[in-house]
Parts: sequence; structure tokens; C-alpha cells
Amino acid sequence: MLWQNLQQQSVELGWDFYGPVILFVLLCGLGIPVWASIGAAAIGMLMLSEVLPLSLLGESLFDGIDAFALTAVPLFILTGDVLVRTGLSRKFLDVAEALTCWTKGGFGSATVLVCGMFSAISGSDAAGAAAVGRMTIDRLVESGYPRPYACALVAAGACTGILIPPSIAYIIIGLVLGISASVLFQAALIPGVLILTSILITNIVMNRIYAYESGSAISWQEWLSNLLISLKQGWYAFLVPGIIFYGIFSGRLTPTEAGATAVVVTIILGFILKTIRFSDFPSMLVSSARVNGVILPIIAFSLPLAQTLAAMGVPQGFVYAVTSITENPYLLILLMVAILIAAGCVMETTPNIVILAPLLKPLADEIGMNEIQFCVMMITSLGVGFITPPLGLNLFVVSGLTGESILKIASRAVPYVFFMLLVVLVIAYYPPLSTTLLPDIYK
Repeated sequence: MLWQNLQQQSVELGWDFYGPVILFVLLCGLGIPVWASIGAAAIGMLMLSEVLPLSLLGESLFDGIDAFALTAVPLFILTGDVLVRTGLSRKFLDVAEALTCWTKGGFGSATVLVCGMFSAISGSDAAGAAAVGRMTIDRLVESGYPRPYACALVAAGACTGILIPPSIAYIIIGLVLGISASVLFQAALIPGVLILTSILITNIVMNRIYAYESGSAISWQEWLSNLLISLKQGWYAFLVPGIIFYGIFSGRLTPTEAGATAVVVTIILGFILKTIRFSDFPSMLVSSARVNGVILPIIAFSLPLAQTLAAMGVPQGFVYAVTSITENPYLLILLMVAILIAAGCVMETTPNIVILAPLLKPLADEIGMNEIQFCVMMITSLGVGFITPPLGLNLFVVSGLTGESILKIASRAVPYVFFMLLVVLVIAYYPPLSTTLLPDIYK
């Protein structure tokens, strides 16, 4: 029904559209890298449709990644890598553990908190899952958690990597839709904290039901003493997220400048603590370059594909097709959320953003949704896909760390998916969650 309505528009969709789409699906199914699959689809669509000259492809590839905002991506990735190598990430864990030691499921809650702290620096969920997983999964098992559940807890907590600013995903969607990344970071703060809170509550509820871990019976004086000691021993680790948040939210630093400053401060702290040496720099740079090398080619090839789809009239046709089925804004929002969650289950965040954002944004405009709220809703919906089969990236990361079956981890992650979905729906239907912290011009 949807595609029949789409074909009734001013643009007739034929094999110049369906052929490249089928090719993309087949290539992804065969395990071809996503950037190559997208590139093949874009070239095929350009050649068959002839809506744009093929000669523009090369220029479009370079123009797509020739953006100052994208410089922040490798900087935040490098900051996260340096943070782990200097041992500063363990200071976060010590503070988080001191904060939650009195609660039932204390170390599990500390694991979620340290995921959030790491997210406030690296902007990458996979990096958070790997870094926090190495520190906590074995200790979670020792505390009484089944290993599959411990893996699911870390995978869910690491979802905040793209949801709590600074976030690579918000930098990319800001680039695609022409919205300031700093504004999106402000809008994402409350929703990101809500997602983190939902994960914390889920772990507490699961502990109540299954009694995985018991909290220590300590007085508030002991708790306060432990917290002060951990803060005294590791306060300097919080300089890094403090600089990032203050710089961005005060408007004194752009995300790129904040990322650069964070890298320098983290490296200086590493030298002061004598936890890194100059000989560590090549491996750190190579590690960060590999992660960045996965992201940028996807952006480069996705943008020409998005331009071709726009030239073919697919976004406008999609809006007409959907609104011809129903004009109820509540149902249309629910449909967008369903599309985004389904896409997040089968494809990585970056191609989803670059392809789907220009497609769904006109639909959001049609129903009067604030563009900032749309971006937050989109990223949060896609974030759920990190712990959802078949391609939940965090599931693969923690599975690789521990050797646990992905299906076992995914089955233990179901409660987290459920509560995260509830938060996604609240974000989608209640605009103030995304706009409260913004200047009036963006509301």
C-alpha cells in the first residue's frame, strides 16, 4: 500500500530505484562493508536514473566529509582511547562504586553510571562497551550476576555513548540536516540522562526480582566518607568531562575545540600520572584512526545516495504516501519510531542517519514536529538498536570480550530494550524534554 501510494506521485519509481536498493541489501547480506554497499547503490542509482550527472560523484564524496564539524569525531574517539590508557576511566568506576555501594545491586548500578561517565567523553557506544566491559564484567560475575546478564548490563549502559553528549551521532545528524551540534548536545542532555536512569531502574528491579547482588549495610557517614575518599583520589579525572561540558554549554568552545582541549588535558594528566609515554602515541593514533576510518567512508558515500534520492523525489513521495494512509500526527510519530527502531536493528547508526534523516525530516515537518526534537527522537530510537539482534553492535562487542553467545546476551537485554522504548516514546510525544534547555529561538 505504501509503495503503491509512492508510485502514484509525480515520480515513477522503477528499477532505477528498486535495483540499487536490492543490490544494497544483497551486498550487506554477503558481508560486504557498509560503505562499499552504499557506494555501489549510489553509483547504480545515479547511472540508471540519470537525475544527476555521474561526474558529480567525486566532488560530492569529498564535499560530504569536508566539514569542520567532523573534525570533532576523531578527537572524541582519541580522547576516549587516551582515557582508558591513562587509567582515568578506573577513577570513574571508583567514584561510581562509592556512590552506589549502599544500594541493592550497587556494583551493577556503578557499572551503568561509569558507562554514562565514559559516554560524556568519548561519544562512542562501542568504545564504552569495550572499555567498561573489560573493567566490570568479571567483577559483576563475582558479585553474583550471571555472565550473560552482566554482558547485557554493560551493553545496555554503553548505549548512552551516542545518547549523552558529546555524541558522534549528533555531530553527524547536525551535519546532514544543517543544525548546530552544540544545540543538539544541549537538547540531548535530558533525554540522555533519562535513558541512563531507565537502565539504572531496570537493573534495580531485576535485582529485586532475582537477588543477584545485595547491598552493604553501611551508615550514611560511612557512605559519605567512602565517597569523599574516592573523589579525593580521582577528582582530576573529572576535569575532562568538566571541560567538555562547560566549554560546549557555555558557548565558549565549539564541539571540535572542546574535543581538542579534552585530548590535550587527558594526555597531560597521563604524563603527570606517568601512565603513558611518547612510545604509546603511535598505537593510540592508529587505534583511533581505525574507528574513524569506519565512520567517514560511510558518510562520504551516503551523502551522494541521499542527494540522488532527493533528486528523484523519494522523500516528498514518501511523505505523501504516509500521510495518504493517515494524517493523525500521533500515529505518524509512532510509525517513524517503528521505522527507526527497525532500521537500528539491521544497520549501523551512521548510514541510518545519513539515509533516513533526509527521508523522515520532511514527514516530521509535515506534522509540525520541532526539528531538534526530531533529531533527538531519531538518535534515541536508533540507540535501542545497539542491543537488539541481529546487528546490535554492543552485543557483538561484549560477546567478543567474553565469548558469550550473542543470543544469550540479547535475551537478558530484553527488559532494558522495553524500558528504553518507553523513554523513546516519551521523548517522541513530549517536546519539552528535548527543548527545555534550548534558547527560545529553537523551541
